[in-house]
Amino acid sequence: MPAVVALDIVVTGIAKADYWREMFERYGASRGGQRFFLITDDSPARGKAGILGLVIGEIRAWEFGSPPCGWVFDIAVAPDLRLEGLGTALLDAIADRFRKAGVTKMRTMVSRDNHVLLSFLRSQGMMAGPYIQLEKDLDEDS
Repeated sequence: MPAVVALDIVVTGIAKADYWREMFERYGASRGGQRFFLITDDSPARGKAGILGLVIGEIRAWEFGSPPCGWVFDIAVAPDLRLEGLGTALLDAIADRFRKAGVTKMRTMVSRDNHVLLSFLRSQGMMAGPYIQLEKDLDEDS
């Protein structure tokens, strides 16, 4: 888990160890064929140590009338290893698991200002889907 936290700090600039422990408990140990926490770790050929990338997702069904589909919650690759195919391999690996579970769609959400991730996902064939994210601030004056 420390290697996952370290990768996330490099990618996002935010330390959130408790979040990652909870994600691993939820998606790592008790997957049940519907939840996935995949990592790619060090390789002697690359001369790297630790986790190089990760992808997390699950199959969700019937929310807001959506047929079952695979949701990707997070994908991250060490910045110095981008453009080496690790992100593609991770996304392909989780897509394969979704397919084996019988779903035919994969979805995710990405911030409009995260140009690196948005460009990557578009390069992988992902595009805007039929749903629109809506939000509301929940301050004390609402």
